[in-house]
Amino acid sequence: MTPMVKTFFDEPTFTFSYVVSDPETKRCAIVDSVLDFDYAAGKTDTASADAIIEYVKSEGLGVDWIIETHVHADHISAAPYLKERLGGQLSIGEQITTVQDVFGKAFNEGTAFQRDGSQFDHLFKDEETFKIGNIEGRALHTPGHTPACMSYLIGDALFVGDTLFMPDYGTARCDFPGGDARTLYASVKKIFSLPDETRMFMCHDYKAPGRDYYLNETTVGEERQHNVHVGEGKSEADFVKMREERDATLSMPRLILPSVQVNMRAGHMPEPEENGQSYLKVPVNLF
Repeated sequence: MTPMVKTFFDEPTFTFSYVVSDPETKRCAIVDSVLDFDYAAGKTDTASADAIIEYVKSEGLGVDWIIETHVHADHISAAPYLKERLGGQLSIGEQITTVQDVFGKAFNEGTAFQRDGSQFDHLFKDEETFKIGNIEGRALHTPGHTPACMSYLIGDALFVGDTLFMPDYGTARCDFPGGDARTLYASVKKIFSLPDETRMFMCHDYKAPGRDYYLNETTVGEERQHNVHVGEGKSEADFVKMREERDATLSMPRLILPSVQVNMRAGHMPEPEENGQSYLKVPVNLF
């Protein structure tokens, strides 16, 4: 079945968010939302999320799911804000517990921070199916960028998070804690086992060299044939070598420190301190 896919783009973080809906029943899911964040001022804004809310309401949609493909390191999720206003189950892959354990230690969160995924309403297992109206969805564990990365096949539309980019840009980095290039290669091959005509939607685009416009949609067949990192003829050994060498040259994403702290909490800010104020930590010389 073919869902309707509405795209929203946040250029400051190069992030695509999606509303995926069943035209017959008017039920939908929201994938990878963005909470606007001014890091210098420590100030949040809901303009990006409000655009999604306006669309959902104007189309008369009901929200079944608010989905995260993984714990994003480049933007803060607006999931709790959307859930409060639209409903829906806030969900992520079950390996979120691994990410919470790693970063709970990195940020010295102590025992008050639960590492069991309980901040989310639902933790998807690999190959678990779910419904958006009459359209079936399937969660696919596709680790490598992070241990908890999930891709979601909803009807004929696949949402791959940061696993893959457009064919002319390649693949996600694998140097975050718990990431692994060999694992990512296996995940990509899992995605490539889907039918060629499967529509594939990116979470990010950064304009490949020679392209001066953003793109967010391709197909499994196009990726399999033409992806510059893992397309036809690219061996696992060559990919791992390329990916590890490339990752060694990359700087950390601008918003990784606030994003991970918030997103591992399902988009909630850290608990306020005794003065009623929430704070985000900056670990010095850790990463």
